[in-house]
Amino acid sequence: MAKILLLGSGELGKEFVIAAQRIGQTVIAVDSYANAPAMHVADSSEVINMLDGDALDAIVEKHNPDYIVPEIEAIRTERFYEYEKQGYNVVPSARAANYTMNRKAIRDLAAVELGLKTAPYSYATSEEELQKAVENIGMPCVVKPLMSSSGKGQSTIRSAEDINYAWNYSQEGSRGDVAEVIVEGFINFNYEITLLTVTQNNGPTLFCPPIGHRQEGGDYRESWQPALMADADLAAAQAMADKVTEALGGAGIWGVEFFIADEGVYFSELSPRPHDTGMVTLANTQNFNEFELHLRAILGLPIPEITQERIGASSVILANGHSDSPSFSGIEEMASATKSDFRLFGKPTSRPNRRMGVVVTYDNLSGSIEDVVNRAIDLSSKVDVKL
Repeated sequence: MAKILLLGSGELGKEFVIAAQRIGQTVIAVDSYANAPAMHVADSSEVINMLDGDALDAIVEKHNPDYIVPEIEAIRTERFYEYEKQGYNVVPSARAANYTMNRKAIRDLAAVELGLKTAPYSYATSEEELQKAVENIGMPCVVKPLMSSSGKGQSTIRSAEDINYAWNYSQEGSRGDVAEVIVEGFINFNYEITLLTVTQNNGPTLFCPPIGHRQEGGDYRESWQPALMADADLAAAQAMADKVTEALGGAGIWGVEFFIADEGVYFSELSPRPHDTGMVTLANTQNFNEFELHLRAILGLPIPEITQERIGASSVILANGHSDSPSFSGIEEMASATKSDFRLFGKPTSRPNRRMGVVVTYDNLSGSIEDVVNRAIDLSSKVDVKL
C-alpha cells in the first residue's frame, strides 16, 4: 500500500482519490482551504498555503509519502527538486512539474529545444513591454499569465485599446509572484484537442482517443471523445506528445493540448496530470478513465492497452454568483435521462463561473458525437446552482 500526498484537492483530485481508494492506497489531500472536494474521500487532509515553501516542506516531512502528486499550479514547485534529492518520488518528475506550471519554460522547451510547431509568441513583464510584444506579434493575439490555470487572467487583444485591460486582468489572474505574461499570435484553427498521453516507467507510451473540446474565456465548457480528425493529424499530435513528455520524464498521465489548422498541428499547452476535458472519460468511454490511468502509471502497474469502449461527452455545471452554502435544483430532471450520469463536486463555496459539477453522456460506438454533446449541454442546463 502506497502513501500518496496529493497537492491540490479539487474535482480532479477527488476522482483520483476515489481511484486510489478502490485499490487500497492511502491519500493525504492538501489544499489552501478546508473541505475541498478531494478531502471528502481521502484518508486525511491538511490545509496549508502551498506557495509557502516552508509549510510545504513541513507537510512532506510530516507524512513522508511514497509519492508526491501535484494537482494544481499554485505550488512552490522549485522545492520538488530538493524532494527528489531526498529520495521522494515526485509525479511525474520535478522537472515536469516545474516546466509545465510555467508557460515560459514549457513553451521554450517545445518550440526552441524540441522544434515543435507552435503559435508565434513573445513575453512581457510590464504594460509597456506588452505593447511592444503586441506590435511584434500582431493582432489579434492572446495574453496569458505565465502562472495560472482554467483560463484565469487570459484575454484576447483585438485593438490597442485592449492592452491596458489585458495587462491588468493578467495580473489579477496570475498565481504566485510571477508577473510575466506570454503573448501568443492568433491561430486560425479549425478545432482543438486534448491528447491524454500515458507514460510508463516499464512500458510504452500510450495515447487515449483524442478529446475535442470547446472553451469559453479560456476555460472548457464541453468535451467529447473521440474527436474526429484525420489520421495524419492524429499521428503528428502523438509524435509531438511523445517527444515533449519524454523530454520532461516520469510516469503518469499528461493532458497535451493541440490546435488543428489547415496548415497542420500546433502544440499549445501541457498539464502533467489528469485534464479537465478528460472528465468525459467518467462516462466509461475507455477501459480505464484518466484518473485510473494516472494512478496505475504512478504505481508502476502495467497498462497493456487503452481501448475506446463507447463515445461520450461532458458539459460543466457552473455557478453564476457567490455563495457560502450553494445547493442545486433540477437534479431530478437531469438524473431521469438515459445514457447519462453526473458528478457534483462538493465545493463548499461558489463564485461566478466556478465549476460545481459535470454531466456526462454516452452512446455505443456507432452513435453520433453531435447527439451526445447536445444531450450533455441540454442536461447540464437543467441544473441551477442555488445561492
